[in-house]
Amino acid sequence: MKFDEITPPRVFTVGNSVRFDMRDCGRVSLEPDEQVTFVTEACCEYDVARKYWGFYATPSLNGRLPKFGLRAVLIRNTQTQHYFVLLVEQDKEDTFEAYLEQESLEIIAWMDTTDRLDAFAAALRGGG
Repeated sequence: MKFDEITPPRVFTVGNSVRFDMRDCGRVSLEPDEQVTFVTEACCEYDVARKYWGFYATPSLNGRLPKFGLRAVLIRNTQTQHYFVLLVEQDKEDTFEAYLEQESLEIIAWMDTTDRLDAFAAALRGGG
């Protein structure tokens, strides 16, 4: 694993209705079969693992990710029509809902339990 810090961070503006500055602080380069873990103040963990073919972008959606205190959700920006997978800290859903409203985002599907993922898979296959 190699980390290249960007000093000073690259600053750019993001947001739809509320604009704010984002800071790009560095680059992580992983070799195949290496992983990095990001941790919040509340000890939520998020792993990214590199493989020869690409990346595991998250831990298992209905296993380790919820155990780490995070919930995966597929959302759509109603202005740009772009889709995103977000990870929401458990017990911060109210703050997340306010963010969705503020930024013109809509939930397509929560992807955090086996039942929800099975229903999502069935709908995609035309069976739900």
